[in-house]
Amino acid sequence: MPMVTIDGIGIHVSDHGHGHPILFVHGFPLNHTMWNTQITAFSSTHRVIAPDLRGFGRSEVTPGTVSMDRFADDLHALLDTLNISEPVTMCGLSMGGYIAWRFIEKYPQRLRSLILLDTRAAADTPKNAQNRLTLAERILKEGPEPAKDMLPNLVSPRTAQNRPEVLEELQEMILSTSPDGIAAALRGMAERPDSTDLLAEIGIPVLLVVGTDDRLTPPEEMRQLAELIPATDFVEIPEAGHMAPMENPTAVNAAIERFLNRQ
Repeated sequence: MPMVTIDGIGIHVSDHGHGHPILFVHGFPLNHTMWNTQITAFSSTHRVIAPDLRGFGRSEVTPGTVSMDRFADDLHALLDTLNISEPVTMCGLSMGGYIAWRFIEKYPQRLRSLILLDTRAAADTPKNAQNRLTLAERILKEGPEPAKDMLPNLVSPRTAQNRPEVLEELQEMILSTSPDGIAAALRGMAERPDSTDLLAEIGIPVLLVVGTDDRLTPPEEMRQLAELIPATDFVEIPEAGHMAPMENPTAVNAAIERFLNRQ
């Protein structure tokens, strides 16, 4: 798994397989390993690229604020660095979805299709934006520990009861993340634009996936997104919350495979 340099920053990337490229973009405050099951499943038929976004995983950190545009620009440059010229399928979860909205607006020619899991198009409310900024300051003072408060809302109660190893993996990812990286992304999410007006203009196939027990981006909210995007498949994943790819990977992978086979 190589380290590449993007705008002077070392970006760690998992790059496996051959065929049509799928770019997996992780959520907050995690890293590319949240996609391990998908990487294994799809690298036998596709080229699977799964970077650690700047500030996360083994990538280098940019203190301050990292906007969703900056992340999108990094991904665009990453495709160039990896000599990928054909349009890709981008698959993003939560913050990865926020980044995908910016990517499709700035670089639509680089996308063949889009898969969005457990995310939203709306900007933060003023209250939620302030909560992110407050959390960023706490994390800079106390380390990544306060971000663990997210854990109960990341998974379904059934996952917490029956698959505690998923919570353990999530906790390990959070606690291994740089406080500067977490804070920079929090500030970037707090200032991100509303992407709702973009939805009706999306001209490529889109798959929306949500866990039935997602409390952060509930199924009804994502169903409303599906109604605004012209060419959309919508799939609810049973026995899963916000981290559907980790909680019920079999169902998520089946939905992705069906979608890819129709491209």
